[in-house]
Parts: sequence; structure tokens; C-alpha cells
Amino acid sequence: MRIMRIFGHLETILATLLIGGFLSATLARLAPGFGADEQELDSRLSAESIRQIRESHAQERNILHFYFNYLKRAIHGDLGTSRSLGKPVRQLIADRLPITVRLCGLGLLVGWTVGLALAIAVVMAQVRVLDVFAAGLAGTFLSLPAAVLALLFVYFNAPASLAISLIVFPKVFSFSRNLLAQSYGLPHIITARAKGLGERTVIIRHAFRNALLPLITLMGLDIPRLFVGALITEQVFAWPGMGRLFWESAQRLDYQVLMGILILLALFVVVGNLIADLAYGWADPRIQYR
Repeated sequence: MRIMRIFGHLETILATLLIGGFLSATLARLAPGFGADEQELDSRLSAESIRQIRESHAQERNILHFYFNYLKRAIHGDLGTSRSLGKPVRQLIADRLPITVRLCGLGLLVGWTVGLALAIAVVMAQVRVLDVFAAGLAGTFLSLPAAVLALLFVYFNAPASLAISLIVFPKVFSFSRNLLAQSYGLPHIITARAKGLGERTVIIRHAFRNALLPLITLMGLDIPRLFVGALITEQVFAWPGMGRLFWESAQRLDYQVLMGILILLALFVVVGNLIADLAYGWADPRIQYR
């Protein structure tokens, strides 16, 4: 049943958070420079002060002890304190997350709208020149690194969200165009066209509906790619979002912030898959939840 499937996804979310958190803690603990503190470089500190700083990090040497202490604090909403910025990680994420969500949300909306609209237009028109032009355009943007796209948008003073949309657009167009073209060869669609239904009706009510489930899956998989795009775009545009926070924290070896962002990203991926799975039942009532 659908309720049982939802509970199964909730169990997956919990397991992902626990395992993802442990892996993040392990990577942080084994990373070069873990436990080092910039305060030790202060020549004004005495040997006793440096010894106390090192002892304050001694409990972090054991991975299990380090993770379970982090988990105990996280249950109470304490994700630790940023060593480089001196602020609670929860506050940093709460301040930066809306900026990244707004940036990626607008970029996702524009990228998917343009990609789907162009794919539908190409399949409906059945014009070779338009097909080649659209495929070449998508291939060009797909081959350009995200950093190059961001730099071009900075140069032309274009919105940062459009840079995100051009990261999303090529795969959406190519994937949806291939799905719609394949659907045009299915027997029930050939029959619908033979009965005299218009091309718009055939493409929207039949071909697009047949391609809807794979498109929902693609949208669920877009979350990690969006974060990578946001990381690069925010750094180039100097936007104070989650991507730039992650980049700066990695440079400063601020592992508390890195762990908080990675766990949050894992949560977004699992929740995105949950939403996609629930959307399957809406898109195709034949899917049974057991």
C-alpha cells in the first residue's frame, strides 16, 4: 500500500542520514589537516596555551567517539560551530540555504521549461534543420564547463540563475527529445495519428504522457547536479549561498560546516527520490504501491 511505501522511504531517509553522517565524519577525520588549528600559528601563544588547544581536539581523534558526539548534538539541533567563522553551523545554513534554493529553483524552472518546449517543438515540426540546430545548441552548452558558463554570464552581466538553467537545459532537452521521438513510433500513437488527431493532441496527450515517468526520474536525479552547479556559479558570482559556503569551508578545513552541508544534501537527494516515487502514482495510476 501507499502508506507502507511512504514509511519505507522514511526508513531510508533515516538510514541515509545515519550512514551519510558517519561517512562524512570518517572522511572529515581522515582528511589531511584534521585537528589542526590556525591558533597554533600565533607566535604570541605560550607552549601551555598551544598544549591546551591540542588537548581540546584530542577527543576528535577517535572516529566513533567523534561521530556519536556529533550525532548526540545534532539530535538537539546543534550541528556544531564553524571554526573559521565563529558562528553556529545551523545559523550559517539557515542564512545561506534560501539564497541557493532561490537560485537553483529559478534555474531549474527555466531549464526544464526551455528544454521541454524545444523538445516538443522539434518532435512536432519534424524539420531536419531545426532538429540539427537544437541538438547542436544543446551539445554546445553540454560541452562547456559550468565555470566557463558562469564566467560568460558575469562578463555579459546576465542573471546567475540563467547560468544554472543552461547546466540543466541540455540533458533535459536531449532526454525528453529522445523519449518523445521513440514514443512517436509506438502502436497506439501511430493509431491516434491515423485516426486524424492533431499533432498537438498526439504529442501532449499521448507521447508526452508516455515519457512522463522517465522525466520524473530525471528530475529527481537533478538535485546533486544542481548543487554542483550552484557551488561553481555562486563562487564565480560571489553569491553568499550554500555552494560558496561549502567551497570556503573546504579551503579552510572547516569540517563542522562540511559535515552539516553534506548531510543536508543527502537528505535533499532522498526526499527528492521520495517525491519522485510518489509522483509516479499520479502520473500513471497503473502503478501499485505494495
